[in-house]
Amino acid sequence: MDPITVFCPNMDCPARGQAGKGTIGVHSRQDKRWRCRVCRKTFAETKGTAFYRLHTPVEILTLVVTLMAHGCPLQALVAAFGFDERTVAAWLERAGRQSRAVHEHLVEQPRDLGQGQAAELRVKAQGRILWMALALMVRTRLGLGGEVSQPRDLSLIRRLIKHVRAGALVRRILICTDGLCSDVRVARATFREPVHSGQRGRPRLRVWPQLLIAQVVKRYEKRRVVDIERRVVRGTATRVEQALTASQGAGVINTAYSERLNATLRERLASLTRRGRALARKGVTLEYGMYLIGAVYNCCTVHESLRLAATVSQAAVDRTPAMAARITTHCWSVRELLSFHVPPPPWVPPKRPGRPSRALQRLIEQWCQ
Repeated sequence: MDPITVFCPNMDCPARGQAGKGTIGVHSRQDKRWRCRVCRKTFAETKGTAFYRLHTPVEILTLVVTLMAHGCPLQALVAAFGFDERTVAAWLERAGRQSRAVHEHLVEQPRDLGQGQAAELRVKAQGRILWMALALMVRTRLGLGGEVSQPRDLSLIRRLIKHVRAGALVRRILICTDGLCSDVRVARATFREPVHSGQRGRPRLRVWPQLLIAQVVKRYEKRRVVDIERRVVRGTATRVEQALTASQGAGVINTAYSERLNATLRERLASLTRRGRALARKGVTLEYGMYLIGAVYNCCTVHESLRLAATVSQAAVDRTPAMAARITTHCWSVRELLSFHVPPPPWVPPKRPGRPSRALQRLIEQWCQ
C-alpha cells in the first residue's frame, strides 16, 4: 500500500483528487482502507472503481466483463455461471460507468486530432429503432466518444461533436462525415472561438480558420450503393488533400475508419448483432455497452495497423489506440481498466456573501494554486 499514489475521493474535501501531497495515510492494512488527514475521512482502496462494495470475487467480475466486451450475450453468461440476470446487468452498469469515467478523464483531453470521422449506426432495439453516433481519430484509431438517441436529430449530432471538440486543439482539423446535413451545421457551430475586441458584452464567435469539413454522400438503390459523391464543404481541395495525407497517408475523402469502428461495435456488443435475439430494452443499456467496448477498444485492444515495425535496435511494438495517442504506455488488461482510479474534479471554494474567512483563505491558498 503506497499512499503517495492515492488521493482523497471525498467531494467535500479541499484536497480531493490531489496525489503526492502527503495528505493520505494508512487506516487499516488488513481491510485496505486509507485515511485523509485533511477531511479526516476514511475510504476503501476500491473507492471510485468498478470493484467498490463488490461481494463477488474480483476475478469473476473481470471474467464476466471481458466476455461481455467481446460479444457474449447476457443470457449466455447467466446460463454458464448461474448468476441472476439482474446481477449480470448490474455488473454491465458498473463496467459502463467506470469506462465512461475513464474515457472522459483520459481521452477527452486536447490533442492534435488531424482528422476525425463521425458516422451513425442504426440499432434495432426491442419495439423501436435507436441511433448510435460514434466519432474516431483516424491517425491513432482512437475512439473519441459516442451517443445514443431514439431520433436521428440535431441534438444527437450536437452531443457527438462536443466529444470531438473536447479532445481537439485549435489546429488544423479535418472532419469527415456522411451525407447528413446537420453534421456540417453542428461542426461549424461547435468549432468556434471568441474574438475579443475590448468592448463590453459577449464577444463574437468565429469559426476556426483551420477547420476543414468534407462529406461522403452515398446514393442507394434497392439497399445497394450505386453512386458515391465526395464533397469539400469547408476549405479547399488542396488543404483537404494535405490533411488526408498527414492523417492517413494517402487516399480520398472517406468514412471508412468510422465504419470499421461501427463494425467492431456490432461484433462485440451482443445487442447490435444483426438478426439476433439479444435485443436491448433500454437506451441506457446500449450506452453502458458502448462505453465499455469503447474503453476496451482504446486501451486493451492491439491494432495491427498501429504496429511499429522492428528496427536494428528495437523489436516490433504492438500498440493500442491509447498507446498511439500517448495516453498509456502499455496495453491494459480489463482488470486495470476496471480498477483505474479516476480523480474527482478540483475543489472549488464555496460562494458566500461577504469577505471570506481566514480559514477559507488559507484553504484557497493551499489547494487552489
